[in-house]
Amino acid sequence: MNTGAALAPLSRLPGGRASPGRRVLLTALAPFLGLLVVIALFYAIPPHPWVSLLDLQTVAVHTVIVGIAAMGMTFIIISGGIDLSVGSAIALTSVAVALALKQGWGVPAAVVVALGTGALCGFYNSVLITLLRLPPFIATLGTLGFYRGLAKWISGSMPVSAPAQGLGLWVRPAPVQEWLPLAPAVWLMLALGVFLAAVLRYTILGRYTFAIGSNEATARLCGIRVPRMKVYIYVLAGLLTGLAGLMQFARLTQGDPTVAIGVELDVIAAVVIGGGSLSGGQGSMLGTLAGAFLMAFLRNRCTVLGWPNFVQEMIVGHIIIIAVAIDQWRARRVER
Repeated sequence: MNTGAALAPLSRLPGGRASPGRRVLLTALAPFLGLLVVIALFYAIPPHPWVSLLDLQTVAVHTVIVGIAAMGMTFIIISGGIDLSVGSAIALTSVAVALALKQGWGVPAAVVVALGTGALCGFYNSVLITLLRLPPFIATLGTLGFYRGLAKWISGSMPVSAPAQGLGLWVRPAPVQEWLPLAPAVWLMLALGVFLAAVLRYTILGRYTFAIGSNEATARLCGIRVPRMKVYIYVLAGLLTGLAGLMQFARLTQGDPTVAIGVELDVIAAVVIGGGSLSGGQGSMLGTLAGAFLMAFLRNRCTVLGWPNFVQEMIVGHIIIIAVAIDQWRARRVER
């Protein structure tokens, strides 16, 4: 039997469309191709600033907050949901951590406070979505304001300064240990990425997440307890948001109730750029981390070129538009 002839029909479907395997490969490579395009575009703009090792270390550190939160958002978006309250939950967590450390609590207790605060935020979102049956967009739009207001209330609408107790070293671009090329927080993010990628691919939680996002009605008919799984998904995302809030405190060494405004856009953009579909049923941890790095690199290069912040915001906004447009175009091609 001619193996090449046997495999040839699998490379393309009728009508010239790429096979599912080829589409998966292209989707996986898309974030990295996008990163190369962004790098090329910035090098085409005078004065062609060179990227140093410190620049890469700084970009990696700036990826941490968005990257960790985006990994949780990946589960939510794959399940067909969305969370607009991420930025407010990060601000609330940073304030809670600052208050805990100000009271003399140690770092382990502060970590528990951060994870607990984030998990409670995720749980409250899930209750609104599953029990009240609110659309995720509406539910989390409401909690966006609620968490921000709660952060201002417990902080007296003022930044809360507290001793960092070594947390600042976790997000220092040039690590104290010279043999360590990246900050400890970056290694933590990468380790979480590997672990959560395995969870997404090999566990029941991951498979049910894809099933719910692909077709929720079918998932129910197959016996999946959709409300319970959504609670798990949003609580997991909340835990990661809490960890991102801890990193936010470590970066500023204070809890600020006004911080992280608009971060939810960067988080959602990272997931969509990484191949996640706002229609649900599609996404990957590797792609999400690549998307988060792309967003951080873009902001770094804009700063190096001296572009004002509003230019960065306009660019990020159109990146989201382009990413969603590509996602919709891809979905229409699959339906044909």
